[in-house]
Amino acid sequence: MWKQKLKNVSKLGLGFSRRWISIEKQVGGIRRKRFAALWGNGDYGRLGLGKVDSQWSPTVCSALENQNLKAISCGGAHTLFLTEAGRVYATGLNDYGQLGISPEKSYTLEPLEISGLPEEIIRVSAGYHHSSAITANGVLYMWGNNSSGQLGLGKRAAKKVSKPSRVDCLNNVRIKMVALGSEHSIAITVLACLDEGEALSWGAGGSGRLGHGHQSSILGFLRSSSEFTPRLIKTLQGHKVKTVSAGLLHSACIDENGSIFIFGERSLYKLGFGKADDATSPSMIGKLPICEEVACGGYHTCVVTSGGDLYTWGSNENGCLGIGCTEVIREPERVEGPFVKFPVCKISCGWKHTAAISGGTVFTWGWGGSHGTFSVDGHSSGGQLGHRNDVDYYEPMPVKFGNNVKALDVSCGFNHTGAILEYT
Repeated sequence: MWKQKLKNVSKLGLGFSRRWISIEKQVGGIRRKRFAALWGNGDYGRLGLGKVDSQWSPTVCSALENQNLKAISCGGAHTLFLTEAGRVYATGLNDYGQLGISPEKSYTLEPLEISGLPEEIIRVSAGYHHSSAITANGVLYMWGNNSSGQLGLGKRAAKKVSKPSRVDCLNNVRIKMVALGSEHSIAITVLACLDEGEALSWGAGGSGRLGHGHQSSILGFLRSSSEFTPRLIKTLQGHKVKTVSAGLLHSACIDENGSIFIFGERSLYKLGFGKADDATSPSMIGKLPICEEVACGGYHTCVVTSGGDLYTWGSNENGCLGIGCTEVIREPERVEGPFVKFPVCKISCGWKHTAAISGGTVFTWGWGGSHGTFSVDGHSSGGQLGHRNDVDYYEPMPVKFGNNVKALDVSCGFNHTGAILEYT
C-alpha cells in the first residue's frame, strides 16, 4: 500500500523530488512528517530551493526535509519556517537583516537557522522587510528594517537590525500574537494582572494604519505618525482582541465577540467604508456573522466566519477577491464556489493574490504574475498561484499537490506563496 502511495507522489511532476519519498519512508504511519512546499517568484532565494528560478507549481523545500515543520510565513522577498521543536529558519533577501543572520550575506538560496533566538519559538511572522518571533514565554523578538520604528526598539535603535533583538519595553508584557505589515507591526498581549487581549501597534503610522487617531501638537501641526515603541490602541480598550492582521497600509483585528475592526488606508472605497478619507481609529464593520480569522493584503481584506464562510472586500485588482470579477467591492461579499461544500479554516493575502485552506486543500486566486512583473528571457517571475502558469484567476482554484496530501498552513508573500503540508 505504501509503495502505491509513493508511486503516486513520484508521478506528480510538480517539483516533488525523490527526497520527498525518503521523507515518507521515515513516517511509517506513526507520526506524519510535515514539510514545506513553495511557489512563485524565486528571486534572491525566497523559495529556499537553492536557486533563484521562479516556480509555477509547488516545489518541496528539500533543505528542510529532516525538520518537522509547524508553520511558514512569507514576507516581501524572504520566508520564515518554524519547526515543531521551536527552531526558526530563514531564506531569501537579507538587505535589511530580515533573515536574522550575518549581515555579510545579502541573500541566501536555502534556509539557514537563526541562531540568535535563546528560547523555544511558538510563532513567527514576516513583514515586507522585517521579521518577528514569539517565545513560549511570550517574549517578542524582532529584526530587519527599522526605518520607521517597526521593530519597536525605540528611537535610538539602528535603522537596520540583523540579529533578533528582544523588545525590552515589553518586559512586563506577554505577547500572544504579532502581525507585520509593510512598515508597521501589531500585537496582542497578555498583561500582568489584566485580562488578555490588549492590542498594541508601532512603526509607520501613515494612513492611520496604527489606529491611534490624528494627534496635533500645541501649535496645531500634525505630529509624526510613527511610533518607535509599542503603543496601546486606546479605542480598542474594553474589547478583548483575539487575532490581528497587518496589510500594506491598513490593519484589522477581531475581538472575542467576533466583531471585526478595520483602520488605515481606505481611499477610493478600497476597504469598504463608504468614505474617501482614512480611518485613523478602529471602525467596526457591520453586516458580518461572527468572525474568526482576518487577513489584510495590499488593498483588500478577507474574513473567515465561525461557520467557515469566507467574505472579501476592497480593491479587486487581478481578481484577488475571488468573486469572479475585477470590480471594487465596497462591502463584504461571500466567496462561494468550492467553499460551499467545505468550510475555510485558513486565509492569507499577498499584495494582489489570496490563498485559503478548505477541506485540507490549498486554493489560490488573484494576481498570477502575468501583469506588473518583470520578465527574463520571456519567462515571468510570477507563478504565485501555483497553477502551472502566470495568468490571473478570478475565482478560487485548487493547487494540485498530489494524492493523500493535506494542507495545514498557508502564507502569501508579496509575490510568492508557501504551505505546510502533511502526507495522510
